[in-house]
Amino acid sequence: MISTISKWGNSLAVRIPQHLAKEIALTEGTQIVLLIEDGNLIVQPRQKKRYSLEELLEQITPDNLHREIAHGTAVGQEIC
Repeated sequence: MISTISKWGNSLAVRIPQHLAKEIALTEGTQIVLLIEDGNLIVQPRQKKRYSLEELLEQITPDNLHREIAHGTAVGQEIC
C-alpha cells in the first residue's frame, strides 16, 4: 500500500488506513514503538510488560507492604 507523508505542526504524520489499524489492533490513543531496521520504518503497538509473580514479589518493601485488614468473621464457606 502507498501512503503520503503530511505535515503536522513541526512533525510529519502518516495516516494509517482503518483496515490496517484493525489488523494490528491500533485505536486512537494506542502507544506505538517506532523502529528503523535496514532503512525501513517499522510501526508496532507497544506491548505492556508482563511480570512474573516472582518479579512482583521482589518489588514488595516494608514501605509499600499493606497490613492485613480485618473484615469480620466468615459468613459462608470463605474459610474451610
